[in-house]
Amino acid sequence: MEKNKMNTNTADVLKRQLRNYSMFLVLVGIAVIFSLITEGVNLRPRNITNIIIQNSYILVLAIGMVLVIITGNIDLSVGSVAAFTGAVSAMLYNTGIGFPLALLLTIFVGALIGAFQGFWIAYRSIPSFIVTLAGMLLFRGLTYIITDISPIGLDGDSFKKIASGFLTLHKPGSGIDITSILIGIAGCILLVLFRLYRRKVEKKYQIERDPWALERACLVGEMFVMCLFILYIAYSFASYRGIPLVAILLFVLAGSYEFIAKKTVFGRHIYAVGGNAAAAKLAGIASERVVFFTFVNMGALAGVAGVVFTAYLNSALPQSGNLFEL
Repeated sequence: MEKNKMNTNTADVLKRQLRNYSMFLVLVGIAVIFSLITEGVNLRPRNITNIIIQNSYILVLAIGMVLVIITGNIDLSVGSVAAFTGAVSAMLYNTGIGFPLALLLTIFVGALIGAFQGFWIAYRSIPSFIVTLAGMLLFRGLTYIITDISPIGLDGDSFKKIASGFLTLHKPGSGIDITSILIGIAGCILLVLFRLYRRKVEKKYQIERDPWALERACLVGEMFVMCLFILYIAYSFASYRGIPLVAILLFVLAGSYEFIAKKTVFGRHIYAVGGNAAAAKLAGIASERVVFFTFVNMGALAGVAGVVFTAYLNSALPQSGNLFEL
């Protein structure tokens, strides 16, 4: 009977782990299938690098959209806002103020747009679908006006480095960038330390876990697969041109928002408002302010995405951002 109980526990744990990692397993399956179809081209270092560079602006938008969706809202205007802020960034940069200042001003413009839309959603209780649908049309029209329906080229190369630049400090005779390899190894070490620390905290607060033998097997398996993935990406970067600067930007943004969402009061308030806004308000949370600043943040990240996309194309196009909201 004891043996049957242990087998049942093992089966339950495996089912739960498969459910937790189902999306990751699907992603791996897709990568393997397309690698076989393309005879390995899909997983070559150059293609891995290009995939990250070509989709970087979408990932930036996704980071902000996660918080918007958690609060129970949606932002349909991000594509148009990215196009508008991308055009603004190109115009500012061409005045000669330099890329850093152009970037900061563009993010500020994006935050103002987010504040404008967030005000109507949070403090006037207009559904976000309606407000951002109007914003999608409004800022697309404004983009056409300021660009005069013509591309705006960039005067200089420093702007486009954010999308096409690489961090490469040293390449030995083999042509492998040692910097990428070292950063990949450091990432694996940090991942292992973080997972062990989280397990220690859970044990300290007596959070119910699976039997230790099963949990240890799952933990080791998870860390092994994740480290293998990190090292493969690092090797791909090292074999091509080094770590793309936009990948570093994505890592910083993802890590920062992971911390904000899970380790800050504002992050916990976002989850509370998304779970039940009325209950959160009764608990003393300023639900309207949380929603407002969530849209301000989304606008700022749309500004970053607009800059990255403009740098990637090396010009601001009036039709940029089509279908980004989907």
